[in-house]
Amino acid sequence: MTGTAKSVSPGDKYYPVLLSHIKNPPKILYYVGDISLASKLSVAVVGTRKATRYGTWAAMNLSERLAAHGIVVTSGMASGIDTCGHRGAIKGGGKTIAVLGSGIDVCSPAANRRLMDEIAEDGLLVSEYPPGTPATKYTFPQRNRIISGISAATVVVEAGLASGSLITAEHAAEQGKDVYAIPGNIDSVYSLGTNKLIKEGALPLIVADDLLDDLGVKRNPVESRMAELGKAEREIIGHIESQSEVTVDFLCRRTGKQPSEINGMITVLEIKGMVYTFMGKIFIAK
Repeated sequence: MTGTAKSVSPGDKYYPVLLSHIKNPPKILYYVGDISLASKLSVAVVGTRKATRYGTWAAMNLSERLAAHGIVVTSGMASGIDTCGHRGAIKGGGKTIAVLGSGIDVCSPAANRRLMDEIAEDGLLVSEYPPGTPATKYTFPQRNRIISGISAATVVVEAGLASGSLITAEHAAEQGKDVYAIPGNIDSVYSLGTNKLIKEGALPLIVADDLLDDLGVKRNPVESRMAELGKAEREIIGHIESQSEVTVDFLCRRTGKQPSEINGMITVLEIKGMVYTFMGKIFIAK
């Protein structure tokens, strides 16, 4: 890990603003990187360590979209959804914060050593545990209050009923923060936690731009995002723009693609904030 560990305490100039208002704030925070990131607009993106392809895709795309709008992505650097959250933020050219359940110099899991170094170099690593402290089953739940504490909102992407990310969601709710959950298949054990959160009152996150709107963040114009799209995606956008509104059947006839392929592309474009659907019709998002 690059960089020298420093520390801040409540009352210090750079102690995270939101964190100072939670119940039982850390008496000391060890960090490597840019501590000012912990006082900027941040969203926690968390979830299961055993992410499915769907969860991986959702976490990456959501975090990339948030980062592209200047929002810091905070997570716990665990394997699975946490890792995808950090990676998505980096891919989006933004900043990310990793809150560790170990000392600031201990990498857990070891497979995330490269990611840890990248975050230390251009983001922020924080921990309430002294350097050299190993991660345990007790330290991980404790650090979750910090993840939610420095974030304006928490998004649970994918989680089983015993996932630690549900603890993060509980802390966020207790701290008066909005909790979002991405709906998942009812036959997936990794969606039981997120679907249960929605049943209990969490906000279902269907389109990433809904979160931007709730945070009061102005969306980037559609035109500026066209360069990020692939050839097939640009073709779909072109057909929608030419008609103002279209159906999946119309796009199938125009492109020669199967409905399953078109539906998949529309879902991706919705996540990217390029289109939205209503009553079976597809429109350009403004």
